[in-house]
Amino acid sequence: MSKGTSRSSPDGLCHLGVARETAALFERDWRLPPADPKATGPAVTTLTSVDLQAGDLCPMYAARVIRGVKVGPSPHWMQRRLKTLGIRPINNVVDVTNYVLMECSQPLHTFDFDRLEGRRIVVRRAVAGEKITAIDQKVYELTADMCVIADAVRPAAIAGVMGGFDSEINDQTVNVLIEAADFSSMSVRATARKLNLHSDSSYRFERGVDRSNLDWASRRCAQLILETAGGELCDGVIATGQPPKANRDPVTLRLSQIPRVLGIEIPQAEVERILKVLGLEQRPAPEPGAVSFVPPSWRRDLSREIDLIEEAARVHGYEKIPEDAVVPLAISATTPHDRLCERLSQTLVGAGFFEAVTLSFVSEDLHGLVRPWTDRPPLHVEHSSRHRESILRQSLVPSLLSVRRQNERHGTFNSQLFEIARVFLAAEPGNPAAEPKVLSAVSGRSFVELKGVVEQLLDVTNHALHLTTVHTEAAWFQPGRGAELKVGEQRLGWLGEVSDEVRNRLDLHDGASFFEINLAVLDQLAQFSPEFRPVPEYPAIERDLNFVLDEAVSWGELEEVVRKATGPLLEWATFASQYRGPQIPADKKSYVFRLHYRAADRTLTADEVDAVQKKVIDACQGSLGAVQR
Repeated sequence: MSKGTSRSSPDGLCHLGVARETAALFERDWRLPPADPKATGPAVTTLTSVDLQAGDLCPMYAARVIRGVKVGPSPHWMQRRLKTLGIRPINNVVDVTNYVLMECSQPLHTFDFDRLEGRRIVVRRAVAGEKITAIDQKVYELTADMCVIADAVRPAAIAGVMGGFDSEINDQTVNVLIEAADFSSMSVRATARKLNLHSDSSYRFERGVDRSNLDWASRRCAQLILETAGGELCDGVIATGQPPKANRDPVTLRLSQIPRVLGIEIPQAEVERILKVLGLEQRPAPEPGAVSFVPPSWRRDLSREIDLIEEAARVHGYEKIPEDAVVPLAISATTPHDRLCERLSQTLVGAGFFEAVTLSFVSEDLHGLVRPWTDRPPLHVEHSSRHRESILRQSLVPSLLSVRRQNERHGTFNSQLFEIARVFLAAEPGNPAAEPKVLSAVSGRSFVELKGVVEQLLDVTNHALHLTTVHTEAAWFQPGRGAELKVGEQRLGWLGEVSDEVRNRLDLHDGASFFEINLAVLDQLAQFSPEFRPVPEYPAIERDLNFVLDEAVSWGELEEVVRKATGPLLEWATFASQYRGPQIPADKKSYVFRLHYRAADRTLTADEVDAVQKKVIDACQGSLGAVQR
């Protein structure tokens, strides 16, 4: 075909959908096959009932009954058409359900009515541990979140996936119950993947079926069974659940948007013809120069103006858009968040780190290694191709440590890696805190060295930011080597050296450390145009202090006391070294730190600095019990 036909919609999975498309592309008529079976038997409600107990998993269920069928081979024309589609003919009743499935994309199922206990249908959740033998003659163990079609005693089918062996149609079948239903896409998808059981029916239910077409498909199936297997159709249908919505809201297409998007004009009459032949119903336009249409029930993908423009373009023909068509373009601007991520990445690369990209899914063992953000149970995803790595990660650190281990196994030691990506803390769509974007890095550097890297990241984000650390004894940190990172009163993230237990579980050869920070905090504080500060005109004076402190006193606490005592003359204070040994008591430690003093309007004198130093010593002795060495 020379005209564009590419689109994604479930109605393209059937011959009627293809017929609609062909009629639209080549301006031909198409017709809907007849579905008007004559009912000659008693009312169906006198023979059976449907108990819908799981309306959330099965929004709608319809049942018809045909009595007195004669099961045998289906007609040659039907067998030939099914074989053309790669479907093996079975018998006239089953072949009809497959034929109608391919005709209109509505899955159907037929039960041997006499083999249903109680002659009734119960749509319910499975009982945990309940088993069913499917028509592939394999036994499947069900879980409580799966939907089943049961009789009065046992499951007769796995809803939307596959029928049961005990109630399937065979040569002795006389009475048939026809099922036409709409099953939850998510439920069918989860069940098919958990059981590793897939079918033509599950493929379509996963993508959504047209509930408005359900009754037509049921009638079409009944008519073809009467024509190929005989019998009498009982009067009426048992339909339970939520009926389809009568109408959808109209979608308005402004004709001026077509040349803006496509670069060419499409006449209004042609746009209207295309949309009508695709099944859309025209409504009065709300404004001049526009058309308004209601999409049909089988096109749930049509909900916006741009969707209608795409339909008009592909049927009109993409080849009619010249290569030199002028399409207005707007240059996209880099967002502040993108600028922040770029700065952080460049800083880490300059510090010797390599960027890594890891999977969002991890195994149970890997997930439990490091969980700094939440104690909630992780989110699991059922996926047919990944049974082991089925957990959405709650931290990037386990994945990066695993990559570091892989590098060691290939002879590349002390790999320094970072990644910017989302973690998944809760199933709360629309809540940014449930899927925060974080920056994680792993290295072989010490706590102090890696803290310096984080401080550099803060510096390129905003020169005014000051990092503080709060000691933590989380299980994934070495004792005394882990901290919570804070900026002001906000939690920024975590920093520390990896515990021996985590290293041993990963079989890491060398020691490792990591940090993980929440980018949402930096997004709020980022300042890429810092305030101008003149180059200092006067020299600085440096002084060192050495205090013996209790083991429980952290550098952060000492630094805070020092900053409060020094006042505006202190330019910066930096940690120099730490000592534990024979010269000091066992429950003590000593900190050596350097103070950098400078005045903006004069050269400081030794007496001025000595006076400030005395204030520092007095404050540390009074607040922390420090003893100067």
